[in-house]
Amino acid sequence: MYEKRDPAAAKKRTRHVAEWLISKEMTDHAVRAIRSRIHLVRDYDIPYLAGYSLDGQMIFIDRHMPKTLAWKRRRINTDRFLIVHEAVEKSLIQLLGMHYLHAHQVALRAEQAAVRAEGIEWKAYDDFMQEYIKVIGDESLSKVPENLDLTPYRDFHDTAEIASMRACMAPVPPLGHKHKIHISGLETPVI
Repeated sequence: MYEKRDPAAAKKRTRHVAEWLISKEMTDHAVRAIRSRIHLVRDYDIPYLAGYSLDGQMIFIDRHMPKTLAWKRRRINTDRFLIVHEAVEKSLIQLLGMHYLHAHQVALRAEQAAVRAEGIEWKAYDDFMQEYIKVIGDESLSKVPENLDLTPYRDFHDTAEIASMRACMAPVPPLGHKHKIHISGLETPVI
């Protein structure tokens, strides 16, 4: 015998999403955790808007990139979403040895989740980012951090961009490590 189902009750059950799954509070917590471990640097020209240092201790956001997006009478801080993207991408490349294009896809999904958790439509955010990727991409480079990880540009085989970047690399003052990075399971075994 089949149980009679109430379609309205079933619809209510499918709409419920656990608070910890995607929420502004969890995104805020994740961004705070990342920020406690890295230095955010906005003093350089960074092709494609953002990147990271070779050692993963710095996330760079292009010095010309606006810090906020105006959306529905709100000012949205966009650095937080770029930080999530860059931290996830660098971690996947550095820790798991993933190819940039694969790591980028996963990082993009994390960025989308963070944007949506903030209550922002992805299309509005992405349109804003695409506009600045073009504007910043059309500018001449004059100051690129010497410790910028060039993996994304190499994986795209963008040799012209790499040559342009190398021609204007500038020193980055040492900022020191904010937090010792500990990778569970990678300790040297004691014999």
